[in-house]
Amino acid sequence: MAGITRRDLLQSGLALSASSLVTRSAWARANTLFAGDLQAKTASAATLPAVAPREQLLFDFGWKFILGNSADPAKDLGFGMGQGDFAKTGDFDFAKAKFDDSKWRTLNLPHDWAVELPFVNDETTIGDDMPFQSHGFKPIGRKYPETSVGWYRREFEIPASDLGRRITVEFDGVFRDVLVFVNGCFIGRNDNGYAPFRFDLTDFLSYGAKNYIVARVDASFGDGWFYEGAGIYRHVWLTKTDALHLGQWESTVRSAMNGSAAALTLGAVVENQGRQAESARVTWQIQDAAGKSVATAEAAVQSVAADGSASYTATAKLANPALWSPDTPNLYTAIVTVETNGKAGDAERISFGVRSAVFDADKGFFLNGKPVKIQGTCNHQDHAGVGAALPDRLQAFRLGVLKEMGCNAVRTSHNMPTPEWVDGCDRMGLMMMCETRQMSSNPEGLAQLATMVKRYRNSPSIILWSIGNEEWEMQTGEAEQGVKVGTSMVRLCHELDPTRPVSAAVNGSNRGGVSEALDVIGFNYNLGLPDKFHKDFPKRPCYGSETASAISTRGEYTTDPLRNTLSAYDVNQPGWGEMAEEWWTFYGTREWEAGGFAWTGFDYRGEPTPYGWPSISSQFGIVDTCGFPKDSFYYYKSWWGTGPVLHLFPHWNFEGREGDEIPVWVHSNLDEVELLVNGASQGSKKVAHLGHVEWKVRYEPGSIEARGSKDGKVLLTEKRETTGAPVSIRLSADRTEIGADGEDVAVLKAEALDKEGRPVPTAMNLLKFNITGEGKLIGVGNGDPNCQESDKEPKRSLFNGLAQVIVQATKHPGEIHIEAMKEGWEGVPLMPAKLTITTRQVELRPAVAVPGEED
Repeated sequence: MAGITRRDLLQSGLALSASSLVTRSAWARANTLFAGDLQAKTASAATLPAVAPREQLLFDFGWKFILGNSADPAKDLGFGMGQGDFAKTGDFDFAKAKFDDSKWRTLNLPHDWAVELPFVNDETTIGDDMPFQSHGFKPIGRKYPETSVGWYRREFEIPASDLGRRITVEFDGVFRDVLVFVNGCFIGRNDNGYAPFRFDLTDFLSYGAKNYIVARVDASFGDGWFYEGAGIYRHVWLTKTDALHLGQWESTVRSAMNGSAAALTLGAVVENQGRQAESARVTWQIQDAAGKSVATAEAAVQSVAADGSASYTATAKLANPALWSPDTPNLYTAIVTVETNGKAGDAERISFGVRSAVFDADKGFFLNGKPVKIQGTCNHQDHAGVGAALPDRLQAFRLGVLKEMGCNAVRTSHNMPTPEWVDGCDRMGLMMMCETRQMSSNPEGLAQLATMVKRYRNSPSIILWSIGNEEWEMQTGEAEQGVKVGTSMVRLCHELDPTRPVSAAVNGSNRGGVSEALDVIGFNYNLGLPDKFHKDFPKRPCYGSETASAISTRGEYTTDPLRNTLSAYDVNQPGWGEMAEEWWTFYGTREWEAGGFAWTGFDYRGEPTPYGWPSISSQFGIVDTCGFPKDSFYYYKSWWGTGPVLHLFPHWNFEGREGDEIPVWVHSNLDEVELLVNGASQGSKKVAHLGHVEWKVRYEPGSIEARGSKDGKVLLTEKRETTGAPVSIRLSADRTEIGADGEDVAVLKAEALDKEGRPVPTAMNLLKFNITGEGKLIGVGNGDPNCQESDKEPKRSLFNGLAQVIVQATKHPGEIHIEAMKEGWEGVPLMPAKLTITTRQVELRPAVAVPGEED
């Protein structure tokens, strides 16, 4: 990115650009996003005008893959054998027709090869840092040349009718250093793992013939200190436009309420890659969620010079708009069209929402003029079974888990998020703190920041831009570089998007350094600092950019360093953090605090804390890596949600501990809770605001029961019973009908039941799975931070009664049959379980054809 100027960042399409988010958001498939009972609405393509001059084709299916070698050219397709690889254009044989890739593995994208690798016990340290451990104990890095490079290859055809169009390949994200070749020619490189990038292939393609693209991905270097995966882990697109087309991510819709109406400020840039000037105008059509046209606008004709661009602006008015909020995530669509000589040309669809978001130093955060506490979580992007390569549906599944507990905001820790995560927040109603990976005003840092802001500035869910996280050298009072770097980054954000404030996650005093440049002050931990800061700087809005770091293991009720487990009671934090009840009592009771983001919503690979090997994932999550709730989930649901909650724990299976004193907790937002042990009352206790209730009772098999009352009447009851041994398996799914599009997934839960049909909360049985029909297994997990079983093999141990199976549909309607059975013959047999998932015919996303595959 060297040589990029501020003017380039503001006015160009950016070398880092990729395909249009909004075009993808309007797929015409019947899949819906899951968020409890919330069903996201997607616009039907039938209600939108054709945009024939622009084609955006999914380029995910039918790739070939093989591991290379970063140290031995002989094991890396001969690449780098000498120093003449780049001497002549068109000389790379591995990107030509005659190259033999018959021994390469066929796969679809997204793909993360790191998650497929075995775990390796390597606790290498550099100073106080443990880089290998923090990345999840996978053999990725310069020490592991044989597993740190991957090659992807794809054959594709370009019709002769495309001659004269501009054709680009667009990558949403590759980890990490990638070289791209087409038809023997080197096309370009990208050297970061999170920002999208694209290359114009127009001059290198064969029209009316077969073409070959190759990507060499080297994951030896990382961007962060957490699990980051390896490979082409986000979508790839092939985009075709006319020479005269809309600039990428240059179409903007900004709304401002004026009484009962919304004033829309519309903008677009038209680029001309043709050989002669063109006269063009731009029109806008605004549609509501039902596809009804509710406003139009147009900008006057301008001449767009050859190899030049022109900016267009207009205004429109929406009467009585449906506002966007977490409770009502209403969206509108702007159809932006270029016209020449009265004929419609290039067009795109921009999804946007109408809302106001204000941080106030005295009163906290306001959304649409109403006070709202940010009830947020920080999240990395990996999931059990699939690593960093999440199918789109799994993004929605994860958001649904968070929304179920009352979470209304997410922070994209610590990198530019995938488009599907942002789109899911827009459609399902979660606010977002959108964070860039690199805090720097060097050309690369500014380019990544500009790409993020331009790509997502139309998304109503985003309420804050974040320019970085815990940059020690940038955030101290003596950090002159921090002030300068922060000022440059904040200024760029404001220039590209004047509607949102800019912040950063600072684990310090916020009295100098980068903090001087910020619009909103974020505190990471350190509950002793915000009150004093607010007193000294009463005009600066504050919130908790990263809080909690409470640690626990799902289903465990004692902390056992010999087993690397942590009690699931809200009693553990690693020294710098706070328990759930502690941090939320602080932020939830101060009017001037906007709220905060708990570390973390989901457990994630890497950063095992406080233990090392054999722990391979964190234990910070409110839910585990599968999304199975820990008990603290219900603390948040009690005080973040809107309905009555009563959650009793622990389970009541403590064989061998008869007579021992067992803490019994209840998370509830009711007035009072009574506890019964084997039918005998242990008394009632008032539930303190933002608190919980607990008892200590002697264990004896049987049952414990909680009765929660409101206004003197029992409203909810919950019981835990001592179960018998497992005798059978149960399978259930988040959905039993999914789309037959080659992408959609069903997320299954496996449990062990006793003879009474009760889930056994301590079951650890090893299960195997058989998947047949129109689907395939893409991953398994169980949420155990110490489990080193394969994420890809069709078997998995239950962990404290639960395991997860993720199956993906083919493109053929039919049924997927899943059978779960006990692995091995030892011990008591378990009755198998079967489940059928129906895959219905849906309209497929336009995609690049796979050679030999029927349409």
